[in-house]
Amino acid sequence: MSNCTMDHTQPDVVEKLAEQKSFMPEELVKSCELFLSKSLSQETLNEVFHLLKKYDLATEKERVDRDNKMQQLFI
Repeated sequence: MSNCTMDHTQPDVVEKLAEQKSFMPEELVKSCELFLSKSLSQETLNEVFHLLKKYDLATEKERVDRDNKMQQLFI
């Protein structure tokens, strides 16, 4: 994943989740939706956005890595 200097808003991240959720495990989607309903730092929003970005194009190994990173954030 590339580093981006653009800040993503909470609605941007929610929209990105909506675009990618059909490619994601259902439990992870539910956890992500709950997580995104909270007030989050800009850094966290950017991180989640980039984990979701192009999720549909990621290899299975990359998806597992992203899933694990998201689960760690959601704790």
